[in-house]
Amino acid sequence: MVPKVFVCYATRKGTPSLGKRHNKSHTLCNRCGKRSFHIQKKTCASCGYPAAKMRSYNWGQKAKRRRTTGSGRMAYLKHVSRRFKNGFQSGVAKPQTE
Repeated sequence: MVPKVFVCYATRKGTPSLGKRHNKSHTLCNRCGKRSFHIQKKTCASCGYPAAKMRSYNWGQKAKRRRTTGSGRMAYLKHVSRRFKNGFQSGVAKPQTE
């Protein structure tokens, strides 16, 4: 007589679970451009949009550094220090008097 063998397949966390992921809960955010805007909550997990203030926490110092002033082009702000040094001159140069 052959004994009956009961095979118990445990649910695995790896490949079978990863194959079932085809629903998107996050989409692109209008403010930060990351795929962090929760569609049902209508809130960005990264920047906090549509809140008026940007989302930032002190436990995320690296994240603050990535998006602070100076991480981009600073197209306007990079010239302000030089203009301040010269007293924010505008217009044409004064005529030279002899």
